[in-house]
Amino acid sequence: MRWLALVLAVLIGIGAGIGGYTVRYAEGLSYLSTDPAACVNCHIMQPQFDAWQHSSHRQVAVCIDCHLPQGFFEKYWVKSENGYRHGKLFTTQKFVEPIRAQPAALAILQDNCVRCHEPMIHELAPGSALDQEGIRCIHCHAGVGHGDRTGLGGPMRPDEISHQGNPP
Repeated sequence: MRWLALVLAVLIGIGAGIGGYTVRYAEGLSYLSTDPAACVNCHIMQPQFDAWQHSSHRQVAVCIDCHLPQGFFEKYWVKSENGYRHGKLFTTQKFVEPIRAQPAALAILQDNCVRCHEPMIHELAPGSALDQEGIRCIHCHAGVGHGDRTGLGGPMRPDEISHQGNPP
């Protein structure tokens, strides 16, 4: 019976050691914060982070404001679901590039756009923002935060290209 306890203790120790190393190596505790730098722990997110740093939303929103639900339990449930799925896909190298938001993530994005911009949305298109089958905000504003062009999106105009890096 004593040997069984010893074997069990060794197995638990090995599991805890591997788990601790994995959390440390993956900077796992950083995911509990609201710091956008945690999103670039995974190198594949660097372009999205760089685009966000130059976006109009940088001054008012961090990643979780747009990409996670607002409720405490809902937020951490989605965070854990995403963490598991992303970890599995990146570890097995079965992720798809370019990264695309899945339907559940698109619904969260829409809810958060409406939450922040509701007064303006209702003035522009009364009722449409709350219609789950209606046009999504990112249909027209796909570049906000992460696109090739931040702000309202779209390609740069020739006059903007000529002044790139130099104020007009």
